[in-house]
Amino acid sequence: MTKGMKLSRNVSPLKFISRAALLGALFIASSYAGARAAELIMFEQAGCAWCEAFDREIAPVYDKTEEGARAPLRRVNIAAALPSDLDFIAVERLTPLFVLVDNGREIGRIRGYPGDDHFWGLLGVLIKSLESSRTGGERVHLLRKTLRATD
Repeated sequence: MTKGMKLSRNVSPLKFISRAALLGALFIASSYAGARAAELIMFEQAGCAWCEAFDREIAPVYDKTEEGARAPLRRVNIAAALPSDLDFIAVERLTPLFVLVDNGREIGRIRGYPGDDHFWGLLGVLIKSLESSRTGGERVHLLRKTLRATD
């Protein structure tokens, strides 16, 4: 062992390696789990020509994209009552309205459907906002808690 590196007599090298593997797996899992917390809410209504254009051009592939994996699409009809878990969103009459949400907060919105190319660009900006608004604090807290539990 090099100078400054000490393993406690109570912690075998195998246990140390197992703990490191566990922490790595937890970090990856928590990163993925956190990534799935976001949703792209699409507010729509019957007879909306722009909603129909979205359905033709984007909807068939959305869930197969990185953006779709990062923020699954959830549809809400504006003529129906707003689901209670979305009561923090100010709904507009314009449809479609796309609102990116994460853990009970609005990250940003796209008003209307600007066409295939513009939609992906605007959504990319929202996804970047989502990433920059996140902190690693939740992951660090989980890892520390896990370390204490394995002692």
